[in-house]
Amino acid sequence: MILIRDCAGSDEFEACVRLQIETWGYDQSDVIPRKAFVVAKKIGGQIVGAFDTGLPGGSENGGPESLIGFAMSFPGVKTGGAVPQPYLHSHMLAVQKPWRNRGIGAQLKLAQRREALGRGLRHMEWTFDPLEIGNSHLNIHKLGVTVCSYCVNFYGVSSSRLQGGLPTDRLVAEWELDSPRVTAILEGRTRVVHEIVERIAVPAAIYDWKASEADKDRAQAVQLENRKRFQEAFSKGLAVLGFVRDAEGNGVFELGFPGKGTQVL
Repeated sequence: MILIRDCAGSDEFEACVRLQIETWGYDQSDVIPRKAFVVAKKIGGQIVGAFDTGLPGGSENGGPESLIGFAMSFPGVKTGGAVPQPYLHSHMLAVQKPWRNRGIGAQLKLAQRREALGRGLRHMEWTFDPLEIGNSHLNIHKLGVTVCSYCVNFYGVSSSRLQGGLPTDRLVAEWELDSPRVTAILEGRTRVVHEIVERIAVPAAIYDWKASEADKDRAQAVQLENRKRFQEAFSKGLAVLGFVRDAEGNGVFELGFPGKGTQVL
């Protein structure tokens, strides 16, 4: 019932804009407009959509109302090395609320990966909120990204209701698309297990705290404490190599030294 394919045409790009607003609650100061989607597609970015083909006027008939998710990326160039390296920066991923927790976000990311590798691009990055447990689990545990940098208040003030008025701190996901580690994780094969040197926790209650004026200080305290711990860990050469959730829904980042691991089943 779900079709993953490139978005095309103004109607489908406009549907991405509407879903963006629905997901984050942005006002006009933060919304990425339809024209930006057009430009991203034109210059080598990606606009990948998830469509429910069972809806009336679904994607087989070109109906934009059937869009239930999308992922958007821009092309970029890594400098500083001997040769500049092209890569993709995945700026947005959104899935309609009734369709969340069904693996659609992972399908969109894997579609981005296939398309990028088909063009010879081997690296993708994106930022994500270290207080978002679900996103962290997808990015690190399911997709195999690593993290070794922390951006303080990356976007500045945000109108997103998901941000809860907190600074827009972000971790940077680095996805080596065809690395042995990522390939093993995606295929469920033998992987490298690292010694965990440090763990940084996010309480499951963080969502309620961010949404409550009375408890927002508690959410900010977690953000500030974890910010300090991430920055100190990254300064020592540690990287986020794993992420787990316990029975209560709390999330735990697992940090270790990259390149020092043991192959296990």
